[in-house]
Amino acid sequence: MASTVTTEPSENSPAPTRPGYGQLLRTRGAWTFLLPGFAARQPFAMLTISIVLLVQHTTGSYGAAGAAAAVTGVSMALFAPYSGRLADRYGQRTVLLPGVLVHTVSGLTLTALALAHAPLWALFVAAVPTGASVPQIGPMVRARWGVKLQDSPLLTTAAAFESVTDELTFVFGPLLATALCTAVDPAAGLVTEAALTLIGGLLFAAQKSTQPTVAVRGHARVEHVSALSIPGVRVLIVTFLGIGTVFGGMQVSLAAFTESIGEPGLNGVLYGVFAAGNMLSGIVCGAIAWKTAPRRRLVVGYGALALTASGLWAAHSVLGLAGLGLLVGMCIAPALITGYTLVEGLVPAGARTEAFTWLTGAVALGQAAAVTLAGQLEDRFWTGAGFLVPAAGTILALATLLTLRSRLAVRPRSRTVARGVGHRVPVTVD
Repeated sequence: MASTVTTEPSENSPAPTRPGYGQLLRTRGAWTFLLPGFAARQPFAMLTISIVLLVQHTTGSYGAAGAAAAVTGVSMALFAPYSGRLADRYGQRTVLLPGVLVHTVSGLTLTALALAHAPLWALFVAAVPTGASVPQIGPMVRARWGVKLQDSPLLTTAAAFESVTDELTFVFGPLLATALCTAVDPAAGLVTEAALTLIGGLLFAAQKSTQPTVAVRGHARVEHVSALSIPGVRVLIVTFLGIGTVFGGMQVSLAAFTESIGEPGLNGVLYGVFAAGNMLSGIVCGAIAWKTAPRRRLVVGYGALALTASGLWAAHSVLGLAGLGLLVGMCIAPALITGYTLVEGLVPAGARTEAFTWLTGAVALGQAAAVTLAGQLEDRFWTGAGFLVPAAGTILALATLLTLRSRLAVRPRSRTVARGVGHRVPVTVD
């Protein structure tokens, strides 16, 4: 026997009026997880640069520093989805509490090994648990928004708000880490990252009232579905891999270009213009009351991203790269926001945190691969050859999206919640 429950709008869902940031931030209980969530995700943007600056200082090698940071990033990307799955199954608090402790200890261990001039393999060993235990605060916040706003037009606004928050994090985090490592001590960035992770993570975990409920009660048996088994999620993973190649390719290629013209200081300016475009379009995207279906918006937006990214390699001036970089950044946020919005309709509530972590992990993997490949192209060919990586990555992802876009169709919100014959206990379903 199987009982099917059709979801109803949540009592917490705002009235169906024009979505906006003011209305979003007035959602009951939102600030209880937004403030600690922002504090807890800040260290995420500090980790890579803190490792690079510390290891480069102790070894004198950017290659060793980049390798240690890469091990951390790949470890995070591979383990993040499993952390999300555990959070969906057992609750965010249950995963966060041991996770922040492991991350703090492993991060401090990596710091101590670097200061002790330990061999590179020892740094790699410490980097694996450091990356694997990075708290997935962003996906957890998005999952909490999903509980608060189910079936509400504010879901797109919430996705945009989270995208802008991520951008702010990646603006301030590296600046803070760099200032600490250069003005205080080379180890200060990583130590601060560990401390903020511990404090912010514990504060976020303490907000039990807003975390998604675990859908197992009494004698009911609920089958936990992996987010990766949903075809639409696999399509989104490919599209987010393409977005990751833009981030990685831009970082390396902009640095190589500014170095080639003798103005390395312009690297931060050009990347800041790119990030500003991303942030600006994210703010606008969340303020619009969209009438177009998310699947169509993703196809159109991703097409614009592939088109603008394909022109980067042909720009040979600072103004040209600034203008194109601004356009590329403006195309990224709508694609990210729409992808996260589609998760709400494609994935059952009990697997959303895992789905979000697969997407963030895909961006991290795409970025890591693009950094490596773009660096090789810049070394072996002409200056600007690294820009071919985001062009190829987005074009391939767009081709996949166009071919498999039917798998992104949102199905009606009804699903089996209990099985078996005999006692059937009601289960709360999102």
